[in-house]
Amino acid sequence: MVTRIGLESYEVMACHGAYDFEREKKQPFVISIWATLVPDVDEDNLEMTLNYADLQTAVDDEIINSEPVKLMETLCKKLIDRISQNHLVESISIRMEKPDAPFPHPGGLAVVEQEWTRD
Repeated sequence: MVTRIGLESYEVMACHGAYDFEREKKQPFVISIWATLVPDVDEDNLEMTLNYADLQTAVDDEIINSEPVKLMETLCKKLIDRISQNHLVESISIRMEKPDAPFPHPGGLAVVEQEWTRD
């Protein structure tokens, strides 16, 4: 049996981006995280799983309450580094969207996705 724990479409306001003005004014980021647990997690015990509230707290700490960075890739890595500390997590998939990313002309959605698997 495969168990996946997720947090989808969690929108937060934060100051990250390649341009100085993006790191000075909050803008929306939409984060979806899916974590696959190691097999045989079948106890009815919150400590034997990954609490989806912990995913939300990780986003709050690493995206909202962190120093500004230039790349969404860096933000995804920070989330993976934190979530992968839980020994019950076998793999992580993160999708980060930046709806108000500055493009040369209207249209499109800036997206970064990262996958991680425990070796």
